Amino acid sequence: MSSIVEMFSYTFIVRAFIVGILISLCASLIGVSLVLRRNSMIGDGLSHVGFGAFAIATVLGIAPLEFAIPLVIVVSFLILRLNDNSKIHGDSAIAIISASSLAIGTFIISITKGVNTDINNYLFGSILSINEKDIIVSIILSIIVILLYVFSYNKIFAITFDERFAKSIGVKTDLYNMIFASLCSIVVVLGMRLMGSLLISSLIIFPTLSSMQLFKKFKSVIISSIIISIISFIVGLYISFIYATPTGATIVIANLIVFLLFKLLSIIRIKK
Repeated sequence: MSSIVEMFSYTFIVRAFIVGILISLCASLIGVSLVLRRNSMIGDGLSHVGFGAFAIATVLGIAPLEFAIPLVIVVSFLILRLNDNSKIHGDSAIAIISASSLAIGTFIISITKGVNTDINNYLFGSILSINEKDIIVSIILSIIVILLYVFSYNKIFAITFDERFAKSIGVKTDLYNMIFASLCSIVVVLGMRLMGSLLISSLIIFPTLSSMQLFKKFKSVIISSIIISIISFIVGLYISFIYATPTGATIVIANLIVFLLFKLLSIIRIKK
């Protein structure tokens, strides 16, 4: 108990805790649909776009979040367009965007002298990089993500399982795909401060995969994913503080352990 009290006596931990809870909640919501639609790597691709955007913003000396979010949203729309192209499908479209963004970000950094060292934080995450402005932006955008998801829940449910059927009954699938892509973009960019571009996709994928080992109903998977994501974050943050380990990596390992545990439980249940 004393270690928990000590942990929350640090302002940067409190900031990380607030942002992390919000990101864990939003990422788990988005992750269920992405995984079920077999589009889970979109989060990884958009995180690489976010890295390129953060690199450009840092070099230009402008606010990274305000610059990256609209840019990543635009790129997510571009990925949707590429997916509709018969010659470029899913993984190929994401690979093109992902590799290009990483290359652009790395190139810009390499030719610019005196770049802020915070660039490394965008790759691997850092709780020290989270400031009060990030908290305010995260709260506002997280509320927007949650509200849009709740009000679009039935439509998201429909396009997740059968987009053609949803379109046939009058659902504006293109509109809701754009809304969903925007939500995913916001979550990825917000989470990069904490997890880095190389690890943020794990918050989207792991909780859902863990939940699907034991639960089959859509709503049950969503609820359990939220619980798993938040608990894994809290445990990861605590262990990171106690043992001075990298926060992002520790949170991912916590999610991995939960996944392996749930997988084991599913195997045991099947054998029974």
